[in-house]
Amino acid sequence: MAKMPTPGSHKFVIYQIFTRLFGNQNTTNKYYGTLEENGTGKFNDITETALVALKDFGITHVWYTGILEHATLTDYSEFGINPDHPLVVKGIAGSPYAVKDYYDVDPDLAVDVRDRMKEFEELLGRTHALDLKVIIDFIPNHVARQYHSDATAMGIKDFGEEDDDTVDFKASNNFYYIPNQDFIVPEGHTPPVPIHNPYHERPAKATGNDVFQAQPSQYDWYETIKLNYGVDYLRERATYFDPIPSTWLKMYDILKYWVQKGVDGFRCDMAEMVPVEFWAWVIPEIKKLNETVIFIAEIYNPTEYHNYINVGKFDYLYDKVGLYNSLRRLVEGHGTVEEITRIWQQESGDISKNMLRFLENHDEQRIASRYFAGDPWLAIPAMTLSATLHDGPVMVYFGQELGVNPTVAEGFQGEDGRTTIFDYWGVTEFQQWVNGGRFNTDLLTADQQRLRSFYESLNHFVLENEAVREGGFYDLQFINVDGQSLNYDKTIIYSYLRYAENQKLLFVYNFHHDKTIETSVRIPQDAWTDFLKLGKTNDYSLKPVFPLFLPPLRLNAAEITSTGVHIELPPVSVFVFEIIEK
Repeated sequence: MAKMPTPGSHKFVIYQIFTRLFGNQNTTNKYYGTLEENGTGKFNDITETALVALKDFGITHVWYTGILEHATLTDYSEFGINPDHPLVVKGIAGSPYAVKDYYDVDPDLAVDVRDRMKEFEELLGRTHALDLKVIIDFIPNHVARQYHSDATAMGIKDFGEEDDDTVDFKASNNFYYIPNQDFIVPEGHTPPVPIHNPYHERPAKATGNDVFQAQPSQYDWYETIKLNYGVDYLRERATYFDPIPSTWLKMYDILKYWVQKGVDGFRCDMAEMVPVEFWAWVIPEIKKLNETVIFIAEIYNPTEYHNYINVGKFDYLYDKVGLYNSLRRLVEGHGTVEEITRIWQQESGDISKNMLRFLENHDEQRIASRYFAGDPWLAIPAMTLSATLHDGPVMVYFGQELGVNPTVAEGFQGEDGRTTIFDYWGVTEFQQWVNGGRFNTDLLTADQQRLRSFYESLNHFVLENEAVREGGFYDLQFINVDGQSLNYDKTIIYSYLRYAENQKLLFVYNFHHDKTIETSVRIPQDAWTDFLKLGKTNDYSLKPVFPLFLPPLRLNAAEITSTGVHIELPPVSVFVFEIIEK
């Protein structure tokens, strides 16, 4: 079983489940297939057996993606759910980020649609029973064009219900308007179903990605409406935060609703498109209800990182425009490890513990796809570094550990190396692990079993080793790139120390795809005495501790000499040594 993080620890492992796809065993996989044709996963597919398997895999937090009710072309009108117009829905299943009702869950995910909330609550209970934490999406920047909550708590007004739609902006409005104009569906968008009547929206509302005109393009988030937090984007971004805007209060009520159901955290979609002042207000207010609830910001502007942590009070931020981008270049066979040093140096003020690291999520291309590495094994050093560089959390996307490789167009997503988020589909490699509800490795190839074993060992390694979980960090690049270290190529070799009171670890990486490098790694005297707090170097040796099974690594104990640690690094490899007394 995975160890849960110690109280106050930032090191935990998130497993992102795209809930609609997780348990789907249908193998039809028809392009733009309907629910009846291609099938869909259910809350009930995520059984105790599945969750035990994830716990054993080393997971501490499960991010259930696509939980909230969103716009879809599947007709649920017999259950009192208004149909959505095909011209403002992407795909057949629809985007989970075009929320149709913040107070309800996706009917696709229920065995009995009438009991859909009960089925989600039971999943919440199963997850908590295994001491796993539950994260769901909170989508605060935009809603589906035909948003309407039929499950809103008593006494809470729906979005737009009290708006003045005769003006483009008003601080008390929930939406932005283009007065006296009809919304015009973007050119180039052709739904995969017949259109029986035109879509009507007057006055037009601004589109989710800050498009303040009546007709967005087909590349915009045209299926969504931008929410108004009191920022007048058309007049030099003037702000009106006093009195507290209506949208702020409505969003507080929504967060409160899910916290009271037992949700442990929120991944906040496009958090930087919502003013930081809102987060500074709402996060402390929600933590009065439960101080352990975590907030993760999807954010892509590094200049705002400190602001959204220190002012906005977020616990964690996506580290995409930073470590992900740099590691991706290395995995693809270009780039330089010098960027890694630059990244951690920019994390001044000790925000490294607040950065959520990953190599895959629902927005990114799969590592195994031809659009990324083309081979999941090429990411082994990068994933290890993502998980161990500092003491912040790490995330794995469902199927990453199996080398999921989308090779055909699955619907609206197209064929782009991503797993669809818009349509019904069966993920072949993942279905092999689901194995009819057994959730085991019996149907996996030998290569998939080895790959999954690597991820499992990495997850446990970061949770069970004090130096990685909560220790200090010391970059060894500066002492090794001065020409005195044997064959230390500063563009593809990277090394650092992680250290705690009872454990000292040395990490060495070779990111080159084809080249075995024989090199030496020096540890400066000040690091040895002031940071590691160790005695004479000749009293210590290096014990290999990770990974322990990937040939052709030579995992013999290594000596520490006056010229450093002599080591041979195969292509695309990582060594982790523990410094121990002889």
